[in-house]
Amino acid sequence: MANVLVLLSDLHSGRSSSAVEVRLLRFWEARNVRRSGELMGVDMLLLDSQSTMMPATVNVNRLATHLTNLEEGSVYSLTGFEVTHCNQNYRLSDSSLLIRFTDSTSFKKVTEPAVPIPLESFRFRNYSEMLGLANSNNQLPDLIGEITAVKSTVTDPPQDKNRVMATIRMDNDTSVTMSLFDAQAVKIHNQLEQIGVDPRVVVATSVNPNIVGGRLFLNATSGTHIYFDKQTDAGERLFYRLVERDTGLPPVAPLLKSYAKVEKLSISELNDFVVTATYRVEMSIADETGEGLFVAFDGVIAKLHNMRAHEAANLLAGDDVNPEETDAPPFVRDLEGKSYTFQVKVGPYNFTANHQSFTISRILGEGERAPQPEFVEDGGDDDNGDDNDGAGLVRRKMKDGGCSKSAGPSAKSKKARKA
Repeated sequence: MANVLVLLSDLHSGRSSSAVEVRLLRFWEARNVRRSGELMGVDMLLLDSQSTMMPATVNVNRLATHLTNLEEGSVYSLTGFEVTHCNQNYRLSDSSLLIRFTDSTSFKKVTEPAVPIPLESFRFRNYSEMLGLANSNNQLPDLIGEITAVKSTVTDPPQDKNRVMATIRMDNDTSVTMSLFDAQAVKIHNQLEQIGVDPRVVVATSVNPNIVGGRLFLNATSGTHIYFDKQTDAGERLFYRLVERDTGLPPVAPLLKSYAKVEKLSISELNDFVVTATYRVEMSIADETGEGLFVAFDGVIAKLHNMRAHEAANLLAGDDVNPEETDAPPFVRDLEGKSYTFQVKVGPYNFTANHQSFTISRILGEGERAPQPEFVEDGGDDDNGDDNDGAGLVRRKMKDGGCSKSAGPSAKSKKARKA
């Protein structure tokens, strides 16, 4: 006899003979901190077609059966499970029930669910609601906001007591500090290092609000998952609202999405698309010893103004306008007086007559920790007796829309242009 398909809201305590179709939103290891982090099982959060969320758990003795089958975002048919009341502390959803996997549980992937199930769901709370939940250990809400600063104690290699603290601007310009510890801190620290461009938006799930010294802190829990910028639909919507706020440009879909459909393009139209999607800033820097040209492309320069390539290009002088006779756009003028560390790439082509410029591979703001140099064998040889292939760090201070040495004479002014 086939199991009757029901919704999560139809479930009651006890063994269930029904079937539910759910999307696996997230899952994570459940460990006993009182027993040196002993693994107890895997916890997860399920979502049905009515946007009802319900937690579920798999005991460590049943992980061998189910763990390899778990995939976040996939849809499953769930049968042969037990329903019980969940702990009223640290609740992951608004439901008071919890699903337990048993020896009879079947959790099979479904390619075509009977009813479409949303791709994501969050329990976002505003600043006032977070304050109301602080120190209660009642709910573990979700957070969305703009990242304004990140501090990390993580070293390479990581030591004990690692911590990452991020300042998040929420609604009404109120800010909170989100803290991640130990393995989670190391994971996020490494992820931020690899991204290359500072993210603007963060979505953090299942955080625990606490007030310490009169300030609101949101501490990560074992169920906390971190998503940046456009990794979620909710984050993507906030990302483009921030772009609109900062640039005055209306929010638009990602550039490449508008070209996802198959259509014929002329060579001219294709060239226009490529030119619009490519953006760079050239900085002419001079001191008493000479002059150099520094070039920063899309992802690197976005760290300074958080605009996409074609959005920045729209603010620059056109091809028929002499950039020396026009004012630099606001996002370039805003760089004046700020100090940055440029990590530059120097290869054999830099020493030819036609390529005496330096490509900026990374920009660090004031107070940011300089990364350890990474040397890549590219077949070149700087022949100076050391092991450095030409990568280097150059400290410069922006002035008059350009750059100058922090402790040296002012540099020649520069203009930004499309390239």
